[in-house]
Amino acid sequence: MTHDPQTKPEIDAPTGPAPDELRITDITVGDGDEAAAGSTVKVHYVGVEHDSGEEFDASWSRGEPIDFPLAALVRGWQEGIPGMKVGGRRELVVPPHLAYGPAGGGHRLSGKTLIFVIDLLGVR
Repeated sequence: MTHDPQTKPEIDAPTGPAPDELRITDITVGDGDEAAAGSTVKVHYVGVEHDSGEEFDASWSRGEPIDFPLAALVRGWQEGIPGMKVGGRRELVVPPHLAYGPAGGGHRLSGKTLIFVIDLLGVR
């Protein structure tokens, strides 16, 4: 299955309990440059809460991708993006300890398992 890189992904409402570990699923495997742990990545993404299925953030909604060093992002992204190739779309299911920490951690998403669908547009 491939995706349309011009189209914001739809994330189906999850079923079952949230995983305790990072879950990585390639929706489309890219054929471009490969992201490494020290890379700066250019991505389009959508993020939803696992329990509610509600979107909390999306670069698509702002109309432009983000460009960030992986080291500046949550651990789930730091662990889940390396090995991905430009042109790919990957789903990451990120438990709280790899996202914004346990409930009461001070971030509005603390204690929540998050689902991201990420399109890798560039690596440097």
